[in-house]
Amino acid sequence: MPRPPVVARTLPALRRALDDLRRRNATVALVPTMGALHDGHLSLVRLAKRRATRVVVSVFVNPTQFAPHEDFGSYPRTWKADMAKLATENVDLIWNPDVKTMYPEGFATRIGVEGPAVAGLEDRFRPHFFGGVATVVGKLFLQVRPDVAVFGSKDFQQLRVVTRMAADLDTGVKVIGAPTIRERDGLAMSSRNVYLTPEQRAVAPTLYRAMKETAKLLKAGKSAEAALAVGAKLITEAGFALDYLEARHADTLAPVRSIKDGPIRLLVAAKLGNTRLIDNVAV
Repeated sequence: MPRPPVVARTLPALRRALDDLRRRNATVALVPTMGALHDGHLSLVRLAKRRATRVVVSVFVNPTQFAPHEDFGSYPRTWKADMAKLATENVDLIWNPDVKTMYPEGFATRIGVEGPAVAGLEDRFRPHFFGGVATVVGKLFLQVRPDVAVFGSKDFQQLRVVTRMAADLDTGVKVIGAPTIRERDGLAMSSRNVYLTPEQRAVAPTLYRAMKETAKLLKAGKSAEAALAVGAKLITEAGFALDYLEARHADTLAPVRSIKDGPIRLLVAAKLGNTRLIDNVAV
């Protein structure tokens, strides 16, 4: 049986464990997660193992990135299953602080973000979100002091925000974006997929199919407006409530008009019942 990873829940314990890991000039990779781990998360761990000699996984459901009406209380928490998966992957250290450790009484400092954080995508619908993400990731970078940090590309705007923050604040952390891992039918793996009913789960891959069709039209020379209209129709006719389907520059997230303005990333967010799904594809 695989040995269980070391688990640190306090800052002194984390520092002692990190000191042990860094002996013999080891390099450290951090994989930030909120738990409820699936194969997409494990792909991040495997990439981290290729980029550093020691891997730290944080498991912390961050309350500051949830609005009052969102699912912080019901967000899936599967600690025992997460531990078993991380043990199988031979992770070196799990950082599992509680809320009071991350945000002690009197906590009053937050990171404000602009640039890709105000691109008119997720920030239009969750204006609190990227400030909460930047603050917790900034703390994780300071606590763990990794050489590299691995994030999934499914949350593409988040990846751009974190990359920009890491560079702007001279953290010395190299942020690596990992490919989105999908189910066989194309649905992007997500911890929130467990909320879908069987009927909704059958419909959910429409998001990916609509983006692929939109990308195909863009590559054929259609304008972004025309291609996006086709994709949006496919999504809404499947029963989604569409928040956005956008064609953006893959580096800046600025709007684009055609394939000539590339490289292009298609980004989508839509609700199916009470479950909000996001996804993106490169064009």
